[in-house]
Amino acid sequence: MTPGLRHSTVFNDGWTFVPEEVDPSSAGGISGEAVTLPHTWNAQDGTDGGNDYRRGVSSYIKQFAAADDDQQRWLEFRGVNSSARVFLNGTLVGTHEGGYSTFRVDLSEVVAPQNTLVVLVDNGPNETSYPQRADFTFYGGVYRDVYLIEVPRAHFALDDSGGPGVVATVHLDGANASVTLNAQVSGGDAVHFFIHGVGEVVAPVTKGVATASVEIASVRRWHGVRDPYLYSLEATLLVGEQAVDDVALRFGCREFAVDPDRGFILNGEDYPLRGVSRHQDWEGVGNAITAEHMDADLELLRELGATTVRLAHYQHDQGFYDRCDEAGIVVWAEIPQISDFLPLGKSDAERQLTDLIVQNRHHASIVCWGLSNEITITRNTPEILTAHQELNALAHRLDPTRLTAIANVFVLDPSDPLATVTDVMSYNIYYGWYVGDFSDNEKWLDEFRAEHPGVAVGISEYGADANPRFQTANPVRGDYSEQFQAAYHEHMLTIIAERPWLWATHVWNLADFGVDGRNEGEFPGRNQKGLVSFDRSLKKDAFYLYKAAWSTQPFVHIAGRRYEDRAEEVTQVTVYSNYDEVSLWCDGQLVGQQSGTRVFRFPVPLSGDHELVARAGDTSDSIRIRRVATPNEQYSMEVAEVTNWFEADELPAPDGFYSIRDTLGDIKQSPGGAALIEQLMSRMAGGASHVAENMMTTEVAQYVLSRMTFQAVLQQAPGSVSREQVSALNAALNQISRV
Repeated sequence: MTPGLRHSTVFNDGWTFVPEEVDPSSAGGISGEAVTLPHTWNAQDGTDGGNDYRRGVSSYIKQFAAADDDQQRWLEFRGVNSSARVFLNGTLVGTHEGGYSTFRVDLSEVVAPQNTLVVLVDNGPNETSYPQRADFTFYGGVYRDVYLIEVPRAHFALDDSGGPGVVATVHLDGANASVTLNAQVSGGDAVHFFIHGVGEVVAPVTKGVATASVEIASVRRWHGVRDPYLYSLEATLLVGEQAVDDVALRFGCREFAVDPDRGFILNGEDYPLRGVSRHQDWEGVGNAITAEHMDADLELLRELGATTVRLAHYQHDQGFYDRCDEAGIVVWAEIPQISDFLPLGKSDAERQLTDLIVQNRHHASIVCWGLSNEITITRNTPEILTAHQELNALAHRLDPTRLTAIANVFVLDPSDPLATVTDVMSYNIYYGWYVGDFSDNEKWLDEFRAEHPGVAVGISEYGADANPRFQTANPVRGDYSEQFQAAYHEHMLTIIAERPWLWATHVWNLADFGVDGRNEGEFPGRNQKGLVSFDRSLKKDAFYLYKAAWSTQPFVHIAGRRYEDRAEEVTQVTVYSNYDEVSLWCDGQLVGQQSGTRVFRFPVPLSGDHELVARAGDTSDSIRIRRVATPNEQYSMEVAEVTNWFEADELPAPDGFYSIRDTLGDIKQSPGGAALIEQLMSRMAGGASHVAENMMTTEVAQYVLSRMTFQAVLQQAPGSVSREQVSALNAALNQISRV
């Protein structure tokens, strides 16, 4: 680092962790666990199920020395969940609410030659900060990097909501661009702005602000994965003619729009946004991930060929936004206002949105700011609407160049005022998994389009869980098999391809993630909707389906490699490839050759052990399977058979009376039918996941369930109702006359 300019030191080593609150005034001699940041105390208990992971206050202690000079010293925390109180030598020097954004603390007035730093971290529940209820684990800890920043008294602003202190705003005009540069400073006389390969300008400081403009002729646009070109800006603060502090950042020049007929448009070209959502946590480390973890996730996005990622449900590490800038992957960024609206959380949501925007508005990859996720899943009130209107206005004040968005629960009426608060509309749709059938997805989309032809809509979430241990030749909803997940996504890919007007679609999720309150698919503590496993070591078959649809890197993949033991005489072998012609070989003999798109299926007779080889172009893939006399019991859940309790024609449906084949909306017309429905909903909600429980017990259910048959509802919660109870319920309905 040039002498006199900013010095930033990684401050991750030499910490002591104590799993309780310590007295900051006497923390110097306290013993505890030696840790290196990033660190979370919930890496294990936050992902093992039971909804009993430790939430509360823990302490991080560090001793450090500082030179006796005129430098100002700040600590920069990239992420502390959920709240932090920072003490230096027993004195409170800063606090922060919100577990996902950067914040800084000024140590200058308290720092001494020898120092004891204490950070009290609290991830316990409260009524004022988001998130408080959501389908992911709220890992506690100092889980991102910490930096010690040393600057002279004149420096770029360090107290501006964790931002860099410099903003570059691009205005495109054909082949040229004008870049407005703005710097906030504490002291100093002028700022020297230099854009590499473009030019430089010096602007005077007036009332703590320096503003200038630089013209770029023949601008090179940031154009997604095709050409993610970034300009580099250096801003240097001058006192007289002496350089005393500097800040560097990168920005991109691009323009975009969303059209109800064309979808997403980048630099005037149709640019379909097709990708996934990402949670940041990994198995074994929770949210305390490193650069290597981020690199691995970025490479998964590249391998898929994704053009977009929704970074859910909170602000992610600066390093991942940087990686998306460099890779050309379009980002939906959002705050964790999710699931349960907090009447006392208004200022927290505003603060988290301010942090998100101020810290990230230089990232070319980000095109929209997400204000909330499924916020009406438990209730919809006028207060929710007002809060979102104010957040939307705040977002546009802070950044008029980007769109705003909400990820709505799919039963929110598009005519509801909340749905139209933001610039773009998107819905989380789970037909075929939580409720309904596969075909209900396209029905919903087409009804939306017919009723709101001038409104752009996207799918912010869709997915189905899969435990790769579960394998079957006959997948059904609720069996958590790899085959059902693949079948679900085959359907979704097809209907999305048929509807290019969808402005963005995001698979839920890139990878399995921690949800300590879940216990589904015989894997407690996990949401298993990922295309890859929690540790990223296993790519489920659905991963390769999307790779076949999105990637231009030639490949072929035989699905079902974990379905090694097969009891059927003739097995169906599915192959995914981005070639348009695939051949399959069994034990060296050609089974067949097919032309098609993405998905290829071959019937293969089984007689013993077999080697299958698929070939497409210059690529090939192979697996081994074998015929067994009886199905492998390890391939299915103990309760999996309950999803096949009955066939519709097994149970009577006499004329003039109700049966399980009637919709709940019809049955509820009768008092006796309504009582049976209430009894069933109570039983099913008792063992449901967070999402499914909301589907069954809130006003969300009034819309969904009224359109479903009783039989379809029973199939939503395998194991909650026995076969005998199903028969008894049908018999009871057979006694109730139709209204």
